Amino acid sequence: MARNTPIPHIPDEDRAFVRGLLIHEDDQVLAFNKPAGLAVQIAGGRGKSLDFLLWAFARSNGKRPRLVHRIDSGTTGVLVVARTKPAAAALSQEFSDRKASKTYLALVSGQVPAEDDGVCSEAFLKVPSDRGGREKMIPAPANQKGAMSAETHWKILSRSDSFALVEAKPVTGRMHQIRAHMAALGSPILGDRIYGSGKLSADRLMLHAARLDIAHPEPGTERLQLEAPLPEDFLARMKEAALSV
Repeated sequence: MARNTPIPHIPDEDRAFVRGLLIHEDDQVLAFNKPAGLAVQIAGGRGKSLDFLLWAFARSNGKRPRLVHRIDSGTTGVLVVARTKPAAAALSQEFSDRKASKTYLALVSGQVPAEDDGVCSEAFLKVPSDRGGREKMIPAPANQKGAMSAETHWKILSRSDSFALVEAKPVTGRMHQIRAHMAALGSPILGDRIYGSGKLSADRLMLHAARLDIAHPEPGTERLQLEAPLPEDFLARMKEAALSV
């Protein structure tokens, strides 16, 4: 008989913090509005990451919610978590089968496309980063060994001079996909220290996971349509760039 897993101590302020991020809760699924700077997961499994803070929702036997997808530390917005092993399998399958619909909002600058919408299907290679990250994506011919296909549908919602507010819907789920695709279009995301000008353009990465539409793990239950409002600093940077939603 397996022993219960010990539950690490989570200070009351951290419990209150992570519960304050909740935008949906039921017996199978949790969804959070992740703030900028909070890592989803940290190597070693400890520290103030969302993954570690999920211990605040652990059952008395030590079973706790588990991650089914990730967003970058600097990215804000919707992140869904499974409370049970069957729910994790079902949600993971939704992402794997590309049935989950993800919508991001990004502030970009540079050579903003003249078109109002389009599809970026640039393939990428994963290589070591020389700009403060462990890895990054670089454009590569689709037939090159190791190249990964990627597809992002984008739409310009507002533009002003060399700035734009972009709605991005990734079909595939590659690392840094929206960041790398926006840079490939000539308009990197503000605050992007790997693919753009970093803090010269914004204090942090201006990328927000605004909406997620995904099937609920419980058969016969309505799809989850999760939304997270834009953060205040994102809205303030939009105002500086004379952009509107």
